[in-house]
Amino acid sequence: MLEWYRPCYDMYRLINEVDDLLQQVLDCQPAESLSYQQAFLRHLEIDPLSADKTQLREVAAKLDLSNIADTEEDRDTLLQLLFVMGVEPHIGKDRPTFIYHFPASQASLAQISTEDHRVAERFEVYYKGIELANGFHELTDAREQRQRFEQDNRKRAARGLPQQAHRSSSAGCPWEAGLPDCSGRSAGR
Repeated sequence: MLEWYRPCYDMYRLINEVDDLLQQVLDCQPAESLSYQQAFLRHLEIDPLSADKTQLREVAAKLDLSNIADTEEDRDTLLQLLFVMGVEPHIGKDRPTFIYHFPASQASLAQISTEDHRVAERFEVYYKGIELANGFHELTDAREQRQRFEQDNRKRAARGLPQQAHRSSSAGCPWEAGLPDCSGRSAGR
């Protein structure tokens, strides 16, 4: 696994750096970049930022996923199902593809965009059927980070999933004080 943080980098600058690295390491073409919204519109003909659960289930039915989607009540789970089954198979085949601006509800450790509050400064890059890396314009507010983490654990508990430990649980962890303005990414598993 490779992980790094770049002070004073926004998400776009980090995407460019990762793209340059991939071209050197993989000897591939420059990457394509699509917003999450553009990817859904191109491959599923639906706007993921405005579609309601009924509309998402209709698209799932076209992908023969009704058996899963019809009983799913969580909108983000429906979006993730559609992304994995309806978008991922079509991207990054011949060259890497960056997907950026995931819904704000899927921000994880990313900042919410100042240009569009509906999306997060988060990206993933795919190539030949594999997610190679993900990255964020890092959330620097420790209080907001803890609130998101606690909300995620409540969702996990409601679904019967195990709780996750907050990354600032250890004493003196730098995340508890907040990060400087930076973007970071990780690759590998």
